[in-house]
Amino acid sequence: MSGRVGDLSKEQDECLQKFKEKLKDVLKPCHDDFYLLRWLRARNFDLNKSESMLRNHFSWRVREEVDNIKDWTCPEVIQKYFTGGLCGLDVDGCPIWIDPFGQIDLRGMLKSAKKADVIKAKVQLLEDLHNQIFLERSKQEGKRVDSIIILYDLAKLGMKHLYKPGVDAYCEMITMFEDHYPETLKYAIVINAPRFFPIAYNIVKPFLSEATAKKTIILGTNYHATLNRYISPDELPVCYGGKRSDPDGDPTCKSQIGQGGEIPRSYYKQQMSAEDIDNAVCATVGRGSSLQVECEVDVKNSAIRWQFSSEGYDIGFGVYRRTSEERQKASQMEEVMKTQRVNSHLVPEDGSITCTDVGLYILRFDNTYSWARAKKIHYLVEVLEPDTEDFTNPNVSQASFEVKSDI
Repeated sequence: MSGRVGDLSKEQDECLQKFKEKLKDVLKPCHDDFYLLRWLRARNFDLNKSESMLRNHFSWRVREEVDNIKDWTCPEVIQKYFTGGLCGLDVDGCPIWIDPFGQIDLRGMLKSAKKADVIKAKVQLLEDLHNQIFLERSKQEGKRVDSIIILYDLAKLGMKHLYKPGVDAYCEMITMFEDHYPETLKYAIVINAPRFFPIAYNIVKPFLSEATAKKTIILGTNYHATLNRYISPDELPVCYGGKRSDPDGDPTCKSQIGQGGEIPRSYYKQQMSAEDIDNAVCATVGRGSSLQVECEVDVKNSAIRWQFSSEGYDIGFGVYRRTSEERQKASQMEEVMKTQRVNSHLVPEDGSITCTDVGLYILRFDNTYSWARAKKIHYLVEVLEPDTEDFTNPNVSQASFEVKSDI
């Protein structure tokens, strides 16, 4: 199969020839025109930006020993509990990656495996995709196949998936994908998007290139007609309205698609500590008193996300909403989440809530039950606003907070 591309404009072809000349010191015979055009298209045929991107990629491959990654053994917990797998072909013969992401246990994964290994597992997959699967598909189709459809099933996605270390790791994976495997994505199709999806999308969208964002299709539960424009029912698992199933009749094709699930604690190897909470605020809650962290929510259906740890002893924690302009004690405020004592001195606490109403919300660290000891805490609180309905205005912001103590 030829390594030349024939559907370029005169200007694009001239740009491609200049690109090859600028990079002749690092290019190998396997770097054909199709390969080089991925980097040019990723930077809109800007020669300097494309050259910088590709040279950075080559340096990254050496630094991360990517050429030898096929020999790396992926940890068992990632193999067993990370969601997704290749299953079926789209209408043009391109591979499909189906990912029931709503079933992943992000917290359990990062307590059982290093973040670097989770990302490395994705690199290993992408290398296999480019070096084997795309080549095989190209031979079978008699044409170049070098892109993939990703189908994200967000059924069962919940607020627990806003777990900050997990979200941060996922955003790092997106950055790795954008920087080192450009133009690999044909479409990303999201189905069963829950009501709070605009919040989750607003977090990851800043990490997506403009091209990737344009290739993203967001669908709810009534997705079948749209999905079948891209993927024939013959190629879809039965659970998505298709005709494929495992030999034993399993409609989810779990022999090909990792289904995730809660990770057994027997896999846990590490616990988070206060040092793992990036940009944490350190404060002391006096004995017999409490600490109020105030945050203003200006957009309905925003989420408040928190992480905190305490040193040496437990602490009470609850969420309230102020109902008047005057400063109030917890007993006078609207209770959003009841105060409970948590063992944040043993395992850092994290969580989130959806704010159906705007207003001033109070995250209250309660030490009123302890008249003998003050408590030192480390916390991070963020307000996550939903994206606009047409997914064109990303705005994830860390809120400004005013800390007050009360007796």
